[in-house]
Amino acid sequence: MAFKIGFAAEHPENKPAEVTYTAQQMQAAPRKSVVQVYFADRHMTLAYYNDQFDLHRGDMVYVDGKLEGMLGRVTEVNYNFKIKVSDYKRVIAVVDTTVNGQFFMAGSHFVTFDRAALPISKVVTWFKAPAKEDDEFVSGSDDTAFRLDDLSGMKVSAAIAERGHEYYIENKVRYICIDGTKGYAIVEGSEAYEVEFEYRDGEISQLICSCFCSYNCKHEFATMLQLKETLELISKHYADEYERTEYFAAVNKGTLFAFAIDGKETGSFTL
Repeated sequence: MAFKIGFAAEHPENKPAEVTYTAQQMQAAPRKSVVQVYFADRHMTLAYYNDQFDLHRGDMVYVDGKLEGMLGRVTEVNYNFKIKVSDYKRVIAVVDTTVNGQFFMAGSHFVTFDRAALPISKVVTWFKAPAKEDDEFVSGSDDTAFRLDDLSGMKVSAAIAERGHEYYIENKVRYICIDGTKGYAIVEGSEAYEVEFEYRDGEISQLICSCFCSYNCKHEFATMLQLKETLELISKHYADEYERTEYFAAVNKGTLFAFAIDGKETGSFTL
């Protein structure tokens, strides 16, 4: 499968810089294998049995067992084997790292106005294992609202504001999007946290985070800072695109390359 990522930039010839990456499409039919999976967070490689997917080196996966919920990368695939299945834990999910669409420069992030390019449903699996069938999620929010151009309305402490600002500066807001009035972000701290909110005419409401805090937290504050920066850049450079679609998704540059390009064994990359 080929996908194209276009980066709009200023050049002497007034031509856009375009990045093209072409990768092979994974086969749909499962192929039994024993795979070696490297877990960067633990600096360790372990063997797992796979009978649900057609896995290749470079694929990002989730497994069951003690490292359940931790993202790993396949480093070796062995199709010639005989094992006792009960001795092995299994690969339970493969992360979809294909990206297809045009992205533009937006500070520390790339931004797209194409809903199909990098949807929430895809990006969340880059950071969190798929939910189990018996997982139950609930959420709630109050009626608090504030202006994005005046974050004092969040009424966070100086300590939370400082930590949130550090998260923002360190580019820990990996992904942020607005679809109509609905906003969503992924902020990476000790784990990946999901931030949700509503955005209407410069006002933020229904702001919640998946962390344990019962008050506005550093993840939310970092998200608001990133949202403010991204909207300012969009307004300055890509206002027509945003007005046309009423949608944008911004992904940290390093995050996009780490998932969409790094680890691929085949394909081409042209700038």
